[in-house]
Amino acid sequence: MKYRELGKTGLMVSEIGFGAWGIGGWGKRDDVEAIKALERSFDLGINFFDTAYAYGNGHSEKLIGQAFGNRRSEVIIASKVPPKTSRWPVQDYDPLEKTFPTDWIIECTEKSLKNLGCDYLDLQQLHAWSDVYTDQEEWREAFLRLQQAGKIRAFGISANDWNPYNSVNLVQKGRVDSVQVIYNIFEQRPEEQLLPAALDQKVGILARVPFEEGLLSGALRPGMTFDQGDWRKGWATPDRLEEAGRRVDALKLFLDDITPTLAELALKYILGHLAISSVIPGMRKVRHVEANVRASETQPLTPEVLLELKKHAFVHGWAYPWS
Repeated sequence: MKYRELGKTGLMVSEIGFGAWGIGGWGKRDDVEAIKALERSFDLGINFFDTAYAYGNGHSEKLIGQAFGNRRSEVIIASKVPPKTSRWPVQDYDPLEKTFPTDWIIECTEKSLKNLGCDYLDLQQLHAWSDVYTDQEEWREAFLRLQQAGKIRAFGISANDWNPYNSVNLVQKGRVDSVQVIYNIFEQRPEEQLLPAALDQKVGILARVPFEEGLLSGALRPGMTFDQGDWRKGWATPDRLEEAGRRVDALKLFLDDITPTLAELALKYILGHLAISSVIPGMRKVRHVEANVRASETQPLTPEVLLELKKHAFVHGWAYPWS
């Protein structure tokens, strides 16, 4: 496993992080397997774990606390504060005092710490963002208070789904330590403004949804059926799966002995950009962990392959059900 600095925080995070939304409870939940996956990821060099208070109403955080309670200092844990309105995404007309007031940021952080069974977070994030908040002080003052109290080490935001532009101003002004954003072979728009700004300001970038919810790993194919409770059932319609399937099939031409799977190709594409601190695929099972760490352990993609993959961008505009 290779490691990169999270912006200028001094925190060295594993290139492959553990995205802990899935273990929080959507779809089928298996807590025993989740703990095994967390422990196996640590054994294989993963030290960065990204969770959120909203993931299963704290259940994801509790599992991470259970797995690493006795070795807290050996892992880097990030969580997130949900909008007080419980509405995603945050809109420009949503006032800050309704979405992320100071007392709410502090209250949620305290609850996350209780769930995790620890006294500090390495990174705390706002779980949505509006550019109109950039120059407002209340949210940042809350983070600074938590930082001064030793409750958090660094702070950042998670950009709204499919909007790689509304955090650019924030990054250019250097007002956060990190930004989490959707970035993958299909969703390449962060490369236009956000990633260059992050490099310039030394702001860490955490790449989420690397597999486009399963499309880029080949897990979602035409004719796919979904379990009860799997939110992707309404998102991955038959027409969308047909369209994405053709595009994913075209990516198979890039597979070889060094990069033999679509999932590994997807992760390596993201890691090919210097602005990325860590990529955080969702992982529920030990086999997911063992497959994903290969992207850091094996040879990276060549500049020529990275350039060719840029031709496969696919801005589809498929909104999530909650958007």
